[in-house]
Amino acid sequence: MQHEAHTDHAHHHTDHGGHTDHADHADHGHDGHHHTPSASWAMAAQATLHCLTGCAIGEVLGMVIGTWLGWGNVATMVLAIALAFVFGYSLTLRGVLKAGVDFRTAFRVALAADTLSIAVMELIDNGVIALWPAAMDAHLDDLLFWGALAISLALAFVVTTPVNKWMIGRGKGHAVVHQYHH
Repeated sequence: MQHEAHTDHAHHHTDHGGHTDHADHADHGHDGHHHTPSASWAMAAQATLHCLTGCAIGEVLGMVIGTWLGWGNVATMVLAIALAFVFGYSLTLRGVLKAGVDFRTAFRVALAADTLSIAVMELIDNGVIALWPAAMDAHLDDLLFWGALAISLALAFVVTTPVNKWMIGRGKGHAVVHQYHH
């Protein structure tokens, strides 16, 4: 583990509460030891695919329910976005809870890990569908409905992957989730 090598270079200070502070603040990377994970494209793609799964489930379910109920475009889109967040957070929450973490902590981890990723994904996904001629008015039995949805989700994946790579490289996003998968 990096910490053993790091302790030779660090100056430890203990405050009155017994907390140790590393004087060289390794997260700045001055001594070559990084505590934030390296962010590979594969790791970012995996985090994005995980997020996309939850978003797609919520998005499709919301569009199917709204379309089936005969709701208007705005109400259907709001439902789809809300369900995308619910399912996106739920998948992360499930994984973190499996690690034995209490619900409150797991919920905070899910919010920290997924909020930006889901928001970017939903912005791209819904933006494509809103701008695609006739896609908003397509029905469930229409190839345009499923084609526009598939292309918008694929584009959302492409745009969100670099966002997740950037976040993981800074110890944020899915890097937080990975702490609980050991």
